[in-house]
Amino acid sequence: YCVHGPRHKEAIMELVQREAERCDRLGGFFTIMSMAGGTGSGLGAFVTQCLRDAFPTSFILNHLIWPYGTGEVIVQNYNSVLTLSHLYHSSDALLVHENDVIHKICAQLMNIKQISFRDVNQVIAHQLGSVFQPTHLAGGGSGYSRNPLGDLLESLVPHPEFRMLGLRNIPQMAESSLPYSAFSWPGLLKHLRQMLIANAQMEEGIDWQVRPPQPGSSMPCTNKPLHFNTSIANLLILRGKDVHSVELGSFQDPSLYTSWLNPQDAFTAWKTPRAFNKYEKSAALVSNSQFLLKPLDSIVGKAWNMFASKAYLHQYTKFGIQEEDFLDCFTTLEQVISSYTNL
Repeated sequence: YCVHGPRHKEAIMELVQREAERCDRLGGFFTIMSMAGGTGSGLGAFVTQCLRDAFPTSFILNHLIWPYGTGEVIVQNYNSVLTLSHLYHSSDALLVHENDVIHKICAQLMNIKQISFRDVNQVIAHQLGSVFQPTHLAGGGSGYSRNPLGDLLESLVPHPEFRMLGLRNIPQMAESSLPYSAFSWPGLLKHLRQMLIANAQMEEGIDWQVRPPQPGSSMPCTNKPLHFNTSIANLLILRGKDVHSVELGSFQDPSLYTSWLNPQDAFTAWKTPRAFNKYEKSAALVSNSQFLLKPLDSIVGKAWNMFASKAYLHQYTKFGIQEEDFLDCFTTLEQVISSYTNL
């Protein structure tokens, strides 16, 4: 983006400004981009910074596609570190989808034998739709939210140090299996809650041995139950039949959340009786939690090892990105890792 960004910045922002002026109500910007490389990482981060400069009071939510762990691009870890650190300064939150997770959903839940990019994108679109389709906010009333982006960020990002959001939805299956399936709200929410606390991304393979810390134990974070995924805030979106009679007490349990936020402020629920995508009952959970600690630590570690041996740095320095810029980015992400680790 160092080459093309300045030349095209004015043209890009003119187009954005024109579209923004046509809006009766501008809720903010939802940008979709990859991290591994190509136009997604560098150009996406540059455009996001331009949006922040041009619209300083608007909400910006970046939807990021996390690269495959086995590698798509030789410098994907560098690109990911640069992208994440820049977005952490210019975006209000980062909603992450991991390619490995989506690929697994396609194979195990959707029963797809030869998985294409179209299949992967269809699963991601389904999950995003389960969140951003119209719904009623907490507190009832018949009106749909007029600013779902702002409402989502207000519910999930209470502190600027914590901006990483993950998304789980249930059920998700091949369309051919739907006529033979039946779901109950207690069953769906029991599975979704365990997916949250055990950091499982889909229904299959959930570790049911993971339990929240005992109430009143006040144990330090280093002694908390193994593999327990602590949350800062959760947003639950329910769609379908009998939705207003659902019991949500299991998601209001204070032991699920960090101690510095009131549990009443940490959990939000949106509901609508309208079914979503042929599912009679469905639930989506957007979570600000420790879910990304392991993949983030892995990417930073791999990038640091490459940086220490100065591998491929010439591909960046010739475009004006210096070693000091890399060190600043590492520092930013090490602080993010530390903050989430110590929840």
